[in-house]
Amino acid sequence: MTTATLPELPAALPLLESDVLKTFVGIAESGSFTRTAAQVFRTTAAVSQQIKRLEDTLGRNLFVRENRRVRLTTDGEILLGYARRLLKLNEEAVSRFLVPNLAGTVRLGTPFDIGVGALPDLLSQFALSHPGVLVEVSVGRSYELIERLDAGELDLTLLNAGNADMDDSRGEIVYSEALVWAGRDGGLAIKRKPLPLALASNGCAWRRAAMDALDRIGRSYRIAYSSEQCAGQEAALLADLAIAALPTSLVKAPLRRLTQQEHGLPPLGDYHIKLLCGSNRGAAAEALAALVSMAYRNHR
Repeated sequence: MTTATLPELPAALPLLESDVLKTFVGIAESGSFTRTAAQVFRTTAAVSQQIKRLEDTLGRNLFVRENRRVRLTTDGEILLGYARRLLKLNEEAVSRFLVPNLAGTVRLGTPFDIGVGALPDLLSQFALSHPGVLVEVSVGRSYELIERLDAGELDLTLLNAGNADMDDSRGEIVYSEALVWAGRDGGLAIKRKPLPLALASNGCAWRRAAMDALDRIGRSYRIAYSSEQCAGQEAALLADLAIAALPTSLVKAPLRRLTQQEHGLPPLGDYHIKLLCGSNRGAAAEALAALVSMAYRNHR
């Protein structure tokens, strides 16, 4: 009778370094060594060396290099799940000892389009680093959120800058992004006359930018669809009922960006997200404000 022998493991398994895992996750999410190198403040060559060492350590190829993009191999996809969990656990462990032990409630306001973007991940991160703090989130229109902030009902609020009847001297710009024209890929709305638009409610900065830009070049348009939430505008674009002015990050397949060169549409400039803080905010609100500001700047 023979006994099967198991392969011998090394006496001591190698440890995965947090900074290498951070670089690996960055490349996996961006699809680019160059963009990730800028984010981690290293040269592209140094980032490539990090990944080469990681692949040598694990004995597996983690990325498939293509002309303009890299993508994960099957082994890379498996490692990505582990890497994210390890980095999250590392952050939680360090925060447990280095972050002040705060408690209390923070009341945060946000417009809908911001509330469904990067904010959920940010709040999850804050919950890990400050488990004693309860965050209450209110979603509403920008002018309503300002009124509630001034009335002491909110501690912090994020806003889309440039809305009508807003004092844009208030608050700190934490994020900027190009505003672009968008429509259904292969759609016919862009060819219709007058040009059908899907716009937000009166006073919205995106609405003002779209109408002002078209007025400047004398192009005729009509408001074919109106919605207070960006999800409504997106629905109109998906149905090929209209085109719209949207932040670049919201233009995802099957939508596409409509360019000035191809479609004769005027440039729209940038839009900005601002953070406003109430006058009676406490230490917990200050901690969340600092995290929001840092997270959006890193995302930019």
